[in-house]
Amino acid sequence: MLPEGLYKRRKNHNNTPPTVLLVLTNCIVLALLIQAFTGCTSINNFFWVAIAALALYNVYTIRRNPDEYNRINVIIYIGSLAFMVFLFFYFSSQPRNC
Repeated sequence: MLPEGLYKRRKNHNNTPPTVLLVLTNCIVLALLIQAFTGCTSINNFFWVAIAALALYNVYTIRRNPDEYNRINVIIYIGSLAFMVFLFFYFSSQPRNC
């Protein structure tokens, strides 16, 4: 038999913090957008629209969970944004078969 309070100990049956989910979502979406919408010589306009939508999602998530973003989480979030900018320039500078 299962203990009575087994499912009450876990908050919403989800132990992943929203900050980690936001960083992972940003990285996955950016990687997919870079591969799909950046060409050898130009960047598709839909790429910038999708980046704007991702930025709105970030604002919404941060406003929805303000208590999760203490100083350490903000530093991690800003570091992940800087890493994503680095990935954009790295992937765009790699040779491609055009």
